[in-house]
Amino acid sequence: MKLPSCAAALVAATLLASLTEASGMSAAQAADARALPSVNMEATVKAAQIDPRRSDGELTPGAKAGVLLVERALHDRHLLDAKWVDGYFGSTTVAAFAKFQKSLGLTGLAANGLPGKASLARLGAGRFRVTHIIGPGARVSAGGVVIDTRTRSMLAEAKRLLRRDLVLLQGSYNRGGDPTSAGTHDGGGVVDISVKGMNSATRTAVVRALRRVGFAAWVRSPDQADWPWHIHAAAINDTDLSSQAQHQIGDYYLGLNGLAGRGPDDGPKVTIRTWEEYQRR
Repeated sequence: MKLPSCAAALVAATLLASLTEASGMSAAQAADARALPSVNMEATVKAAQIDPRRSDGELTPGAKAGVLLVERALHDRHLLDAKWVDGYFGSTTVAAFAKFQKSLGLTGLAANGLPGKASLARLGAGRFRVTHIIGPGARVSAGGVVIDTRTRSMLAEAKRLLRRDLVLLQGSYNRGGDPTSAGTHDGGGVVDISVKGMNSATRTAVVRALRRVGFAAWVRSPDQADWPWHIHAAAINDTDLSSQAQHQIGDYYLGLNGLAGRGPDDGPKVTIRTWEEYQRR
């Protein structure tokens, strides 16, 4: 039913009052915030993983407007030269964002160059508002290893699709752990999964399920390096990713296998989605 104009105005005013009271903002501040342009955090973080791995200068779909806002803010803070304000979240922009994070007193994974919720909001204060906010969640124990709650949810959904359990050989936040991992497990969002008792078809099915829910995942064999058979999976858009894992995910989007040699992807073909995109499908 369509409300009379006076009633509609009253409802709008009531909603504005409740929102401003909950946030501690004045009505004028709330109105100003709504008037600001927006940065889609999901798309921006995705671009920060893919763009540094590109050689063709192509922009990540859906990310240009937000990336430009981020780059202009970094430029105005004298962290990024004007020539790099181009909507392309390449390695120079990643390094500039990491400098900004460090200027806030952040260290370690919180200064990895991927826009985090807090650092992106600080950069955008008075300039842009942040939408489609994502985060890794708290660190938790799972199967004797440490992962974050976002990764745990993704694994649970993959298990549901497969109707089987998955045994973790290595988790996340394992800095200085297995040297054959080349630093991919130093941050969040990355796991190695046992393939014990799996035949080739089952291994492929597991990788397919992991990819469906938002992992860049591959079967790893002893022919590739000094490691046993296992499945390696990195959660796309986990903002705690190490730089090495960020590069793997960028390569995955570009049809590569995530290894140092940057060979062609040898896994099952699926529509690439983040965990959030999978949930909205």
